[in-house]
Amino acid sequence: MKKLIIIVVISLAFFGMTSCKKTGGEINPLSSVTNNGIGSYLVLDSDVNLNLNSTAIANSTVSIEVHYYPTGEPVDHIILYATPGASFDTTQWHLVKTVAYTSPKTTLSVSGTELGSALGVDPTTFAPGSTYNIYTRIVTKSGKTYDVTNTGDNSGSGLISGTAYNSAFFFTAFVVCPFVAPMAGDYNITTDAWEDYVPLPQLIPGAVTDGPGANQLSLHVYPGPAAGIQTGPMIVDVDPTNGNATIEKSTIGTYGGSVTTVTGSGHVFSCTGTISLSVDFVIGGSDQGAFSMVIVKN
Repeated sequence: MKKLIIIVVISLAFFGMTSCKKTGGEINPLSSVTNNGIGSYLVLDSDVNLNLNSTAIANSTVSIEVHYYPTGEPVDHIILYATPGASFDTTQWHLVKTVAYTSPKTTLSVSGTELGSALGVDPTTFAPGSTYNIYTRIVTKSGKTYDVTNTGDNSGSGLISGTAYNSAFFFTAFVVCPFVAPMAGDYNITTDAWEDYVPLPQLIPGAVTDGPGANQLSLHVYPGPAAGIQTGPMIVDVDPTNGNATIEKSTIGTYGGSVTTVTGSGHVFSCTGTISLSVDFVIGGSDQGAFSMVIVKN
């Protein structure tokens, strides 16, 4: 499929036409491609880094590499905007800066200082676990502008969200902190989509122990005491640079006598004592799906 954006240009005269008989090219202004224009969009080449380090936020930088689609209209420059969280409402967008387009690739980067300045806040107030969307608005050499709000999504499966286009209308900055042990101790479970702990929050004594290896944690959370029998911990590997977490395939116990294993991923915020994971449960060989879990050090 050609990855072209067709911007329909219809003369105002079209709306003022009378009911007289039309001939030739007057039949339908859309009948000729000469009445259409070529748009443009950015293609994502790579995510260079999407994490902002909260412990060195001022100089920490998120960035991506992009190029404009070759058959689209040439791009002159790119305007970057930011919002806390996500919003397609441009009245909520805050101008960050303008970046000149360069070939063959352009790097779009935003530092913690630039993000704080755009939002009018001290970047040291960015809490670990928070996200900020960076939106791109391209300006073509002819002066046209395109962003996520005026492009369309081909019925929800196209230019913005479709994987075939790999477009870069926005990227998300995630505030993290490096992993520093120890983290062993009692934790309160504050989110439990698996629903072993009702009501929430509940204190889990000895929920976390350090190890068994370097940059690993053992979680003694599931099965909950009234839901099943624990036979082993959930082992979590943590990237020391950013706290990204991966749950090793771990046999944690039984539900109704059926052996249960878990895998998954998430994040460990050692700077705040928070562990946030998406846990996938397999009970008796049957995959139950992934469920969110958040525990906070007591």
